[in-house]
Amino acid sequence: MKDGEDSNSLLKNSLSSYILDNYKVNKMFRRVLIMCFVALAWCSDSDAQNDEIFTIYLVRHSEKDYTFENTSDLPLSTCGKQRSIALSSFLDDVHLDAVYSTDYTRAKNTAIPTAETKDIEVTLYNGKDIESFSHLLLDTQQDALVVGHSNTTGVLAGLLVNQEIGDIDLDIYDRIYQVVICGETRQLHLFHSSFECVK
Repeated sequence: MKDGEDSNSLLKNSLSSYILDNYKVNKMFRRVLIMCFVALAWCSDSDAQNDEIFTIYLVRHSEKDYTFENTSDLPLSTCGKQRSIALSSFLDDVHLDAVYSTDYTRAKNTAIPTAETKDIEVTLYNGKDIESFSHLLLDTQQDALVVGHSNTTGVLAGLLVNQEIGDIDLDIYDRIYQVVICGETRQLHLFHSSFECVK
């Protein structure tokens, strides 16, 4: 009987955690939708109303596993894997044409859950030449997810909107930059993920 009670308790806790996680994701996604509607209204009022509207999401890779031997290309930690899946859930109802990542294991593994959900191949880019990459993103005019690093993600977001944005602190993983582009007009929104690691 005790085993059954433990199983029921575990199931209730898992279900509660699932409901809470989904509430947080949905609450965050509602904010994204509101910002998109605001951007659409803003774009329709602008002189560039006949131009393509597209949105680029930029994130830093998820948490690294510092116990791994190859320190030059650390994989994701358990929390990092969970965060990557949470990112995929967050973007579940967001249209994406492309998913980009640098050629590091931690970045690719952050991008893969979203790419698999969208049935898109991960396209690699050179994180050492983000200025050229920013031009590519603007020229292709695609809704995209870009996974980068602490020293590239904020800087790239800044390049896309003609602002100077610095590096992300090494212990910060929760930022989601949303860049909405309508013709020559660009808007930047910053979201903070509500993800919490289950250890």
